Amino acid sequence: MSNESREGNGCPQRILAIWCPDWPVVAAGITPDQPGAILHANRVVASSEAARAMGVVRGIRRREAQSRCPELEIGERDLATEARSFEAVANAIEVFTPRVEVIQPGTAIFPVRGPSRYFGGDEALAKKMIAALDDVLDGRTSCHIGIADGVFTARLAARMRVGGERGHVVAPSKSPDFLSPMPITTLDQPALTDILWRLGLRTLGDFAALHSADVLGRFAREGLTAHRRASGLDERLADVVDPPLEMAVSLVLEPPIERIDQAAFAARQLALDLEAKLAARGAACTRVAIEAESEHGENYVRAWRHEGALSVSAMTDRVRWQLDGWLNASPSVRPSGGLSLLTLRPVDLIPAGGRQLGFWGGETEADQRAGRAVARLEALVGAENVRVAQWKGGREPSDNVQLLPAGTVELADRQLSVFDERPWLGQLPAPSPVELFTHTQIDVVDDAGQVISVSGRGELSASPAKFRRPKSEWKEVAAWAGPWLLDERWWDPKRARRRARFQLVDRDGQAILAFVQEGIWWLAGTY
Repeated sequence: MSNESREGNGCPQRILAIWCPDWPVVAAGITPDQPGAILHANRVVASSEAARAMGVVRGIRRREAQSRCPELEIGERDLATEARSFEAVANAIEVFTPRVEVIQPGTAIFPVRGPSRYFGGDEALAKKMIAALDDVLDGRTSCHIGIADGVFTARLAARMRVGGERGHVVAPSKSPDFLSPMPITTLDQPALTDILWRLGLRTLGDFAALHSADVLGRFAREGLTAHRRASGLDERLADVVDPPLEMAVSLVLEPPIERIDQAAFAARQLALDLEAKLAARGAACTRVAIEAESEHGENYVRAWRHEGALSVSAMTDRVRWQLDGWLNASPSVRPSGGLSLLTLRPVDLIPAGGRQLGFWGGETEADQRAGRAVARLEALVGAENVRVAQWKGGREPSDNVQLLPAGTVELADRQLSVFDERPWLGQLPAPSPVELFTHTQIDVVDDAGQVISVSGRGELSASPAKFRRPKSEWKEVAAWAGPWLLDERWWDPKRARRRARFQLVDRDGQAILAFVQEGIWWLAGTY
């Protein structure tokens, strides 16, 4: 795949950007008129139109979202599902041009020069594109088109809604005028924009007015790239080079693979091989082309673009997502047989910025062995079946941690720690149980052998005297604490939860966490 042609003198190429709003919500199967939100790290990353009308916006916490919309349907973000669902949109775009690049699920771009001439201009192309994608999206969401000089300007144009139109075209050479009044935060680089704001630069025009040499001296390469974006110039700096053909890495698959769980190991191996070649050249890559050939000779190509340098984990994810999209596409599109050859080809090379290791050392050989073991397990049992823990937060110990697919977590940089945030109302006091149980019923009785009951006000029928687990002996209660009452989601009969929680300690010093719900005692954990 060749690099984009340019007009010269730093003028960027004309780009068409496609943006499908609320794609994480769409991929989760939530309709626009249904209140729903997708969360990541306990914050809303996308919400439906109905949810936004009730104040559920991006960035707020789970508790605040549920307080604003009690009937809110919540889902956790799944990038693999988003990418697989977006493949149908990418296939529809390929009818207009084969040079499609996916930035992220829900957003894609392609050079517009050839298609625009063929279809009669930018406006005509935008209208035809909207009509074609509306058929694919089938009312699940809308698509918005932006055409401008450069990727950054085109993506912003796609998000413009002028007079209800879903296609916005910025005339050639008019990108600086279009960008100038926009706030500096549009750059979406918080570390940089925070400094610029404190320096008194409020708009992209203010930033663009600075001399590029001064920006480079103060903010280095990252700042210069942002400055060129704000100025409407070509984002591709002079030190970006076209990779030689030998930089591509390939893997022959024998026997051919037909399932995504078989492709997980191949994706990781390709990413590691390419990373080794890049490291030998002191380079990193920002765009990568994924190529596949089926056992019947069918060829597939898709390019993925990233704002910064692609790490091994990022490349692995994109290869896995793309293979998932191809292998699980509609019968008219997917390969007629297994994939026999995979190739990963870098498109743009930039100087590697290096990695600052920790004071006491960086990634160790043990970390690398763990990463290889995870990749091997994903190949054996499926990428979705290898999971790691991530802090989530909640009122119950079982709610505090969730299990996520290992492929969606950067294992080398991962830290499992309690976030410094406001406490959950109704949360149990520290310490937390060391072992959790589900669906384990116990018996808790008083001195007369009667089962302890708890009223709606938290009043006990008697003090706990003994308890026992299934098929175990009775334990005398030496001390107990509680009840801590919990009444959640009372407005939703299917998800409502009302219980009273207790800590019980036997004569041997063994402590347990138990709760009573609807008159039945359950074991929640042990200390």
